[in-house]
Amino acid sequence: MRIYAIGDIHGQLERLREAHDRIERDGGADAPVIHLGDLIDKGPESRGVVELLMDGQVQGRKWIVLKGNHDRALPNFLRDPRWIDPRAADQKDWISRDVGAEAALASYGVADAGHRPLDEVHAEAVAAVPPDHARWLLGLPAWYLGSHALFVHAGIRPGIDLRAQAEDDLLWIRKPFHDDRRDHGALVVHGHTPVRRPTHYGNRVNIDTGAGDGGPLTAIRLDEGGLWVLDDTGASPLTP
Repeated sequence: MRIYAIGDIHGQLERLREAHDRIERDGGADAPVIHLGDLIDKGPESRGVVELLMDGQVQGRKWIVLKGNHDRALPNFLRDPRWIDPRAADQKDWISRDVGAEAALASYGVADAGHRPLDEVHAEAVAAVPPDHARWLLGLPAWYLGSHALFVHAGIRPGIDLRAQAEDDLLWIRKPFHDDRRDHGALVVHGHTPVRRPTHYGNRVNIDTGAGDGGPLTAIRLDEGGLWVLDDTGASPLTP
């Protein structure tokens, strides 16, 4: 059985459509696709990305969408504009951290969010962002275990049972996971930490290639024969 995965999207709607097209050419319209989170922020079409993925699920597409650390910021901001992500290195609110919130809000029609009073921006955002978008983002799963791999946004805390993993780790972890070379019981496919090209480390595969910062949006195929990177010419093997 083939399964596909797409790395961090960050509001890049056209690149997401292109990734879906590459997958459909390779595996057909019913191909199962795992989206590894960070759907919003940075790029120009956060709203469009959310709507495309929500609509696809409603239409019965075999699309699993995982939560990234950026994705939980918008619904928490709507609840409390001064909410601070406990794992963020810069302990400021979402807009002040300058991680792409202004672009995400602009896609919902809330302009110039980084240069206006926080409470004013918050009031506009509450009115502009459809409540079902916020509920959907907040309710996204943090991981998906398939027959070929474990899919998660950032990684796992090594040595901890999957069902005991903390969401903060699944959405934010870097060094403790990246530095651990042991077999995790399943190949871990993740994003979160941008790399120049999709990279297979033996026990994990990173497919965040920096779409939010001008890089490509990577789509891969996993099957009984291994891992493959899709591009406009076909599929190329991805090996350790």
